[in-house]
Amino acid sequence: MKQFKKILSFILTLIAIGCLIAAVTIAFLHKKEDRDAEEAIRDATVSQSATSTPQPQISEPPQATAVPTAEPVTPTAEPTATPVPAIENPYRDYYLANSDMAGWLIVPDTVINYPIMWTPEDENYYLYRDFKKRDNNNGCLILDTDSSLAPLTTNLIIHGHNMKSGAMFGNLTDYEKKSYFEDHKQIILYTPECQRNYEVIAVFRSQVYKKTDDVFKFYKFFQANTEEEFRDFYDNIKALSLYDTGVTAEFGDRFITLSTCVYHVTNGRFVVVAKEVEPGDYYLPIE
Repeated sequence: MKQFKKILSFILTLIAIGCLIAAVTIAFLHKKEDRDAEEAIRDATVSQSATSTPQPQISEPPQATAVPTAEPVTPTAEPTATPVPAIENPYRDYYLANSDMAGWLIVPDTVINYPIMWTPEDENYYLYRDFKKRDNNNGCLILDTDSSLAPLTTNLIIHGHNMKSGAMFGNLTDYEKKSYFEDHKQIILYTPECQRNYEVIAVFRSQVYKKTDDVFKFYKFFQANTEEEFRDFYDNIKALSLYDTGVTAEFGDRFITLSTCVYHVTNGRFVVVAKEVEPGDYYLPIE
């Protein structure tokens, strides 16, 4: 009997050691994938250095200047609008490195600082691939097939994995706390044409419903051609929001929607919606 107990104890010890080794190996592989994803972004092009990535800045609206009083003068010609000067796109080399890139997303002072991929012929292509198209569990941020930057749809929906490591949209659920929202109101999208700035308007939990469910489906809203379509989206996101952000919108405004998986229900989703505000820089054509 004692011999049997010794053998059983030895076997259990071996099993425990095996489980520990497996856990350490899995953790190591997850960290390696995170490093590989970051390396893929850093190395997307040889010509762009780490210091060339712009610091996220929300453009300030121009300050009004006083107009001096003067004698009326009869104009000799019709005044013309001063064109907005264009600058080189700060992500030009990344666009040239991978034509699937639709834009670059930044939430200032968070880890969200990633390219957004758009493959309308296969929306899931980058679900488990990195920027260099290598296998990676983190995948990439993905612009929904039915969203469009040219022409620009009313709503741009971006999907990202909720990674335990915090990568991609792993920290998006921090927006459940209003205090976090207060410190992270801005979202910036760098497109091929310009910098688009957004302010968070609603934060809520939802889910992917059955096709037959007659409920509000945030993931089906892309374009508001009528005020009725706009009101249906706007009234529902405000009613679902976990708190009042103090930000309002009206027909004609545009939005960006960040969505990631959560597990409060089957096919749960955590959603952050932001309204486009003042524009940033405009960019020269990418060649």
